[in-house]
Amino acid sequence: MKFNDLLAKIVSEGSSDIHLHAGMPPMARKSGRMVPVSDMKLSPKVTAALVDIMCNEDQKRIFSERRQVDLAYAVEGIGRFRVNMFRQRGSVSAVLRVINSDESQLQVVNLPEDTINYFRDQEKGILLVTGPTGSGKSTTMCRIIDEVNQKYEKMIVTVEDPIEYLHRAKKSVIVQREIGPDALSFKDALIAAMRQDPDIILIGEIRDQETIAAAIEAAQTGHLVFGTLHTQDTVRTINRLLDLFPPEERDTARVLFAESCVGILSQMLLQRKGGGRVAAMEVLKVNLRVRDLIKDEKRTTEIYEVLKDSTADGMQSFDDHLAQLYEQDLIEYETGYMAATSAQSFKMAATQVHEKRKMAAANANS
Repeated sequence: MKFNDLLAKIVSEGSSDIHLHAGMPPMARKSGRMVPVSDMKLSPKVTAALVDIMCNEDQKRIFSERRQVDLAYAVEGIGRFRVNMFRQRGSVSAVLRVINSDESQLQVVNLPEDTINYFRDQEKGILLVTGPTGSGKSTTMCRIIDEVNQKYEKMIVTVEDPIEYLHRAKKSVIVQREIGPDALSFKDALIAAMRQDPDIILIGEIRDQETIAAAIEAAQTGHLVFGTLHTQDTVRTINRLLDLFPPEERDTARVLFAESCVGILSQMLLQRKGGGRVAAMEVLKVNLRVRDLIKDEKRTTEIYEVLKDSTADGMQSFDDHLAQLYEQDLIEYETGYMAATSAQSFKMAATQVHEKRKMAAANANS
């Protein structure tokens, strides 16, 4: 089977990741689980050929010097892939993340309409989408940007590594820059973006203190900044960002971030009961009370209570959403229990669900 035919087969089956390692058959991640695609093991000669298939000359040079390289690979009619190629035990390996550039895929992002509108309609500040690798952060971010593109006449600059979704201009002007071919680093591209007359700046991933500092500066000067981060929930996101700063700068950074942040959306993908995946989400909208809690390091954890108390304002805690998913019979009890921020909180909510089910069963039998 030719390489592109293999990719087409795996993508058509709904896999999220493709693993190619010498001495093993091609593997794909489906609904969170690794499964073989065929019985044929890949030889070192076959995996070595991936360098010529997917890399340009600059990427080949980087791979030769560093023994690994990140790149984007696109196949017309099949899709785009985020690729990490590396050496292990003397052979070439590659892991490809499937990137959906089909506009219809953005509509599967299961966000409440008021949450989408809240993120879409902000004029300035920092909005973060967070979660572990493979949780759908990029798709969620692209959906929000697409909503802006459909409604507003904005100048949007994205800085990505790699470009994952190819936006087409609707009402907005969209400039997309990729780390490597178009810019040397997120920091450099973000500083340059400030000179490109943007209304909105999207940072594909916030990785270091320089990037978040530049994002805060952009927000403070009246821009709307979107970013993603590999953190598990809203409070951990705040703590993680501030931990990027040196101790002597942290207090100032805390105040500036509190004044700049307007929302955090955290998400994770869980095993759906009966097969597939389902998203659990935590939604924080930064109001005056939340802003005060961010500024006070000793009280930041009280944000969990704000999430529980502010459902009428469109906020949502992970634990409450997990309980909803369990009540809707979308996840198993063990899945919700292991994913909960507070296992005890989820256990109590699940007990109430059990009681409701018992009453419903009793009523049905009476």
